[in-house]
Amino acid sequence: MNNETLLKNLRNVPDFPIPGIQFKDVSTLFKNAECLRLMVDELYDIYKDKGITKVVGIESRGFVVGAALAVKLGAGFVMCRKPGKLPAETRKETYMKEYGKDTIEIHTDAITDDDVVLLHDDLLATGGSMKAAYNLVQQFNPRKVYINFLIELTIEGLNGRSVFAPDVEISTLMKI
Repeated sequence: MNNETLLKNLRNVPDFPIPGIQFKDVSTLFKNAECLRLMVDELYDIYKDKGITKVVGIESRGFVVGAALAVKLGAGFVMCRKPGKLPAETRKETYMKEYGKDTIEIHTDAITDDDVVLLHDDLLATGGSMKAAYNLVQQFNPRKVYINFLIELTIEGLNGRSVFAPDVEISTLMKI
């Protein structure tokens, strides 16, 4: 979709968190009311007829638009968090990052086999954290799982989509 207003308001932070990385800072989109509305409206248009019953936001930037979208869709919102952040019993999934292992968790009662789930996060780069979230949600045997990102990095060598099976439906609002 590459909405010009969103692209114009996206901040690029050079050399963060390490030298050579061009960090895409979505906080500039969240603080701008027009951009926030545009993102939620565009996502709503994509998913309004999919029967979404739960939106799962990936910590932490996935919480912002994910929760707003859940409200608009009339769906519940579920947090997928780092270890030790959720207070009740959880399921876990560990995955490899560029610089080591990481783990995400979700409450054991968060999703049922009757749910249609939308997994949401801010950025698709290597796909590691979302693939872990996808594997975690699949343990609940939901009816269907969709995946969405605000931004997909198309830098050669990343190809985050490749970690998912071809039949997994993935959408992004911006490709950069």
